[in-house]
Amino acid sequence: MGLFDALDISASGLSAERLRMDVTAENLANAQTTRGPNGGPFQRREVVLQTAQPNGFAMQLARATSGMPGTGSGQPAGGVKVAAIVADATPARRVYDPGHPDANAQGYVLMPNVNPVTEMVDLIASSRSYEANVTAMQTAKSLFSKTFDLLR
Repeated sequence: MGLFDALDISASGLSAERLRMDVTAENLANAQTTRGPNGGPFQRREVVLQTAQPNGFAMQLARATSGMPGTGSGQPAGGVKVAAIVADATPARRVYDPGHPDANAQGYVLMPNVNPVTEMVDLIASSRSYEANVTAMQTAKSLFSKTFDLLR
């Protein structure tokens, strides 16, 4: 594992969590949007994350314990990356509101499949993960600084 790989891994986590927060904010902003570009109600979106390299942790652990060559061999440091932003397949909610401009003949309006409570929980989880990555970066920076002080 290279000297700055810890920073690269945390940076990938920061980018991924920031995107999760942006998508969650978009979901909350469109929680009442009954008519989107496709003509139907807004469809909730989710971010799908995956490791930046297969079996990243196991591979790094094997390198550290068996002396395998590190990431200097051109292999990525690991971390996380965004695999996709997908639409949630949950069906839209039907709400009785005959006065709404998008109501059907029976008076029902198709509302987005966004649950504000779920979105707030996702936002808090993303925020905590973001904070954890910032803390990991600060710890790595502190360790690098102390290492450089020892080398003086």
